[in-house]
Amino acid sequence: MLQVAVIRENKEDIIKRLAKRNIDATEMINEAITLDEDRKALQTKLDNTKAESNAISKEIGNLFKSGEAQKANLLKEKTTQLKETIKTLEQQLNDKVDALTELLYKIPNVPHESVPKGNSEEDNEEIYNEGDIPELHSNAQPHWELAKKYDIIDFELGNKITGAGFPVYKGKGARLQRALIAYFLDKNTAEGYTEYQLPHLVNEASCYGTGQLPDKDGQMYHDSRDDLYLIPTAEVPGTNVFRNVLLNEVELPIGITGYTPCFRREAGSYGAHVRGLNRLHQFDKVEIIRVEHPNNSYKAFDGMIEHVKGILRELKLPFRILKLCGGDATFASAMTYDFEVFSTAQDRWLEISSVSNFETYQANRLKLRFKNSDGKNELCHTLNGSSLALPRVLAGILENYQTENGIKIPEVLVPYTGFDMIS
Repeated sequence: MLQVAVIRENKEDIIKRLAKRNIDATEMINEAITLDEDRKALQTKLDNTKAESNAISKEIGNLFKSGEAQKANLLKEKTTQLKETIKTLEQQLNDKVDALTELLYKIPNVPHESVPKGNSEEDNEEIYNEGDIPELHSNAQPHWELAKKYDIIDFELGNKITGAGFPVYKGKGARLQRALIAYFLDKNTAEGYTEYQLPHLVNEASCYGTGQLPDKDGQMYHDSRDDLYLIPTAEVPGTNVFRNVLLNEVELPIGITGYTPCFRREAGSYGAHVRGLNRLHQFDKVEIIRVEHPNNSYKAFDGMIEHVKGILRELKLPFRILKLCGGDATFASAMTYDFEVFSTAQDRWLEISSVSNFETYQANRLKLRFKNSDGKNELCHTLNGSSLALPRVLAGILENYQTENGIKIPEVLVPYTGFDMIS
């Protein structure tokens, strides 16, 4: 979340930049400043009252020692009144702090100054495009037909077992899925990321820490009995590894990677654009997460972009990169680039990765800090990216690598699959 001191010092700029998200944040920003002023006034009053009470208590002790019990008892009545005042002030202060925190949780991150203003994905900027779109044979099919033809993904069986959006991978489909996970993890660890096996359920504090709550409340699967959430992305448990952590500056940067299934309720609408693997309630994803010094985070951001580029080049999939506009960026992101692969059979682009810099927004929620060279505590920057989300990568491979005789396996994956063709 945003720091109140930063809001106070940069009020007009923050309001202006939040307008890129199509939000008039004037009222929220003014209210945050007012609540903080009230909080500080109550804190000062509370501190002064406690100081007065302590001074009187000391004086009472001295009076009893000097035999002036009557004066001491009169002052004891005043300390009783002060204790009641302190109790009232503490409750008022707690209420004010809670109100301020609740408001700050509702204010999204401020977009980076280079983020374009826009309402939706239609306003995103294409900044990079690479790869040749293959020419398919005349009988080419979308991946959901190929999955049925070669019996590698069973959507109907998943629907029977659980419901729509929970596919069952079979035979070479399951092995290809496993191969992609292993390949992505190997690429990430070779780049210096430490592999973690992370929980698939998280507590409420973890969801608040990364910004899923309160923004995504209702879009995650929630177990009310234990008050746990199924993770929508490995970003949540992975970033919360560093919640309430104070690092030394020499420990930065830190990079971790992990594979998890991901669970999302918002499967959405109907039609070809959400058929098959295009949008699921459960899917697999490999994530990369970085904790960076504020001075280095955008250099690290560029490095993450190049890393994902390298993976897609090895898979030989045509792809493009979009800089998301303010209206399409996630709640906690300061800047996000989306990667999309081109599905020739569907004649459309499919999102397969988002790489985001959150600057200090998540770190402030997480209380993730480092001790700088001056010995002062400073908020870290956090970043994360999909490396990669499997469903649409798999869809792109099935569709773009199909031939009349079967589906070729990208050369880089053959050592992982143990076969070079699905037929």
